[in-house]
Amino acid sequence: MDPNEKHASEKLTPEELLDQQGTVAATNKSQWDRLWPVIACGAGLFSDGYLNGVIGSVNTMLAMIYKKEYTSSPAQANVSSIAFAGTVVGQLFFGWTSDHFSRKWSLLVSTIILIVFAALGAGSYGAGGSVSGLLAALTAYRFFLGIGIGGEYPAGSVGCAESTGELKAGTRNRWFALFTNVQIDFGFVVAAFVPMIVVLATGENHLRAAWRICLGLGVVPPLSLLYLRIKLQEPEPFKRNSMSRVRTPWLLVIKFYWFRLAIVSAIWFMYDFSSYSFGIFSSALLTNLLGDNSELWVTFGWNTLLNFFYMPGCIPGAWLSDYLGPRKTLGYVVAIQGLFGFLFAGVYGYINQPRYVGAFVVMYGTFIALGEAGPGNCIGMIASKTSATAVRGQYYGIAAAIGKIGAFAGNRVLLILYNKYADTDPTKAGQYPFFISSAMCLLSAALCLGFLPEIGQSVIDEEDAKFKSYLAANGFDISKMGVAPSESTENIVESGKATEA
Repeated sequence: MDPNEKHASEKLTPEELLDQQGTVAATNKSQWDRLWPVIACGAGLFSDGYLNGVIGSVNTMLAMIYKKEYTSSPAQANVSSIAFAGTVVGQLFFGWTSDHFSRKWSLLVSTIILIVFAALGAGSYGAGGSVSGLLAALTAYRFFLGIGIGGEYPAGSVGCAESTGELKAGTRNRWFALFTNVQIDFGFVVAAFVPMIVVLATGENHLRAAWRICLGLGVVPPLSLLYLRIKLQEPEPFKRNSMSRVRTPWLLVIKFYWFRLAIVSAIWFMYDFSSYSFGIFSSALLTNLLGDNSELWVTFGWNTLLNFFYMPGCIPGAWLSDYLGPRKTLGYVVAIQGLFGFLFAGVYGYINQPRYVGAFVVMYGTFIALGEAGPGNCIGMIASKTSATAVRGQYYGIAAAIGKIGAFAGNRVLLILYNKYADTDPTKAGQYPFFISSAMCLLSAALCLGFLPEIGQSVIDEEDAKFKSYLAANGFDISKMGVAPSESTENIVESGKATEA
């Protein structure tokens, strides 16, 4: 009898299923063959960090160029946040295609969308040279750019997570973090550094060229990954456990995962609410701190230093996620971040002065670093490893989309709050966002530590086995799962030679 038929008929336990199907780490591949798909799948998220981060500086330049024609119109908010709306569409759409068709081709299509609309955004032009037409074109291109960014999440990050399952146990979480969130954060750092260099090169009298150059450079990252993504194969877990050939039993899926997905989505919403919105108005915050007489490149320079604090948070946090596990890393670190945020809000009125700009940036940067070490690194890791392969793209896509809705909401709420008090009470303009974000941090810690499961190194294999066992116990024929027999499935090495601990 075929093993899969035996699974369906005898309703084997998750442990028995795992013994029979083997682990993905036991496939006969070299270290490089295991690692390069992780890089190719995850590194595209650099584009998310860069293209979402650079729009904050571009927003500042557009306000200086077009003044009230820009700042008093809906364009200021739309240009900054419309990409989030497109990202939500992309996450949901590509989440579905990556489960029902292909991880590889979903990722490749999203890469092409990124290249095309990053270029179009840089060349935005209104009919007859009108400002309103230019801003309308830029807004439209940013929306479609967001769709491409959205595809990087369920197709790229999920493929990255599945590929890490073939790496050595004890290192899998750090590799996922290094080529997902660390890439996003490095994108934020570069997005702060590039405008400073561009404005220094062009001068403040040529900002019309500067903002286009900053956006146009967003074409480079996805273009550099295009070849590797063409070479990609479907991840091993997808080959074995996909439901692309069968109808998904949605009622069973919802019963099995609805509560866990709700918790993951809520945490992601709160993380993105503060993380992305702070990134967008950080230039404006520093302009207010430094004063109107400060040169623009100086503001961008401080903003670069501020964004650099992402790195000492996310890089050590990648190793911490292997040491403590994603659940404890997220829960403990985000609780510390919340407490630190309340402290920062309390002293904000004292250090919000030009002579204390160094102290301000260090405290603000520490708050950012804690966020990246905890939820920044771990929320995507948790979303990609707490569901079965068969529905992972859609599960991850829904959670990430709700996170981006949080980013959109945070951008609107915190920017409105900032603008309300910026002229009359600058202290409140800065304090209130930190009070709100810090409260969300403490709530995220409670949800994570109270309701999410521990996530071990072999969780992808284990979660697939649990899900298959559940489906079989409820009458679903699991023998039809998987796209086709894979070479690596036929070349399982002896358990003593497996790379898994």
